[in-house]
Amino acid sequence: MNKNDLITTVAGDSGLSKADAGRAVNGVFDSISRALKNGEEVRLVGFGTFSVARRAASMGRNPRTGERISIPASNQPKFKAGKQLKGTVN
Repeated sequence: MNKNDLITTVAGDSGLSKADAGRAVNGVFDSISRALKNGEEVRLVGFGTFSVARRAASMGRNPRTGERISIPASNQPKFKAGKQLKGTVN
């Protein structure tokens, strides 16, 4: 399922127009992104938790040349599925 499929499904399930469903889906994604950028954790009970993990700087290798390269530290988004979501999938 891609984003357009999600918007179509939300529109069908909620009775919203496709344009309104698109604004709602984009609003949810923007809100989650903004919270993570601010260092907050987003907890959706039954669905899962979005958080940010700090990845330390490290050394790697260019697979073509074998040359050592420095990989800078970065923040990585992380998602942990909730119990209800796990139960639905299994």
